[in-house]
Amino acid sequence: MRVMVRAPARLHFGFIDLDGSSGRRFGSIGLAIDEPKVIVEATPAHHLSVTGDESGRAPALARRFLSHYRLRENVHIALQQMIPAHVGLGSGTQLALSIATALARLFSIEAGVRELASVMGRGKRSGIGVAAFDRGGFILDGGQQVTTTDRLRKPDSPPHVIIRHPFPEDWTFVVAIPNVGRGLAGDAEGRAFRRLSARHTGGTGRLSRTILMQMLPALVERDPSAFGQSLTTIQRIVGRWFRPVQLGTFASPLGARIARAMVRGGALGVGQSSWGPTVYGMATSEKVADTMEHEVRNTSSGRGEATIFRARADNRGAEIRTSQEQR
Repeated sequence: MRVMVRAPARLHFGFIDLDGSSGRRFGSIGLAIDEPKVIVEATPAHHLSVTGDESGRAPALARRFLSHYRLRENVHIALQQMIPAHVGLGSGTQLALSIATALARLFSIEAGVRELASVMGRGKRSGIGVAAFDRGGFILDGGQQVTTTDRLRKPDSPPHVIIRHPFPEDWTFVVAIPNVGRGLAGDAEGRAFRRLSARHTGGTGRLSRTILMQMLPALVERDPSAFGQSLTTIQRIVGRWFRPVQLGTFASPLGARIARAMVRGGALGVGQSSWGPTVYGMATSEKVADTMEHEVRNTSSGRGEATIFRARADNRGAEIRTSQEQR
């Protein structure tokens, strides 16, 4: 038996409440995108083995799943395609869920995506990556409820999705990953959120109104201009929240320059995905996307460079295929 899982990356547009002053903490918005992808294949074997890029992380993820369900390590995992790690595109969650889903199918374990996310320790703050894997599309999650006695408790499962809506697949994102190092992850990310949660961030009300009265109506009415404006507004607010940690509205000066270049090129909205350094801009025509990409290349040339590509919405989520081994 052979199990293949193909999972989309995601853009994380921002959090809604970092300090929990609303009674709920975090809450987030984002979008599954069709590039880049994780592609994982699992087959029975005599012992655990992993091949391909990111093979350093995969054995620990596989062992976590196998240990939880008390299974023998009789599996080979081939990592055929990977999302760049720690750049703001959700590589960790997609890799973990892809491996867990492949192994669950291989060993006939009946488990939904939320259960697998809990087993693999994913989605503790944001539910965007888990929901992107599950069904794709535009996603808004409700964060985690907080209490006066335990505001920093660790949740047992990912936040629940409040809104999931198909995203127009003719709206294009020009995505740039500045070659300036990696975004925060793991313990460093946890420390950053604890630091930010201790501050009254302000702006939650404005951000919530922007989502409710601008972003969501623009999505339903397929109004790209209004949606893009809401993206930029949210980036300004969330970037200001992140400034004490990343020392700017964007994670790097090059990222900020790239965002301005996208605007010059005609982007309807710009932002940074999660902790970055990935920056994105939205367009509704290939001509505008061409101009944006040209501006970004001119801006990043000689200043550290950047990986640049285009992506559209993924409204399906992970694809799972099972086939019998040929003898």
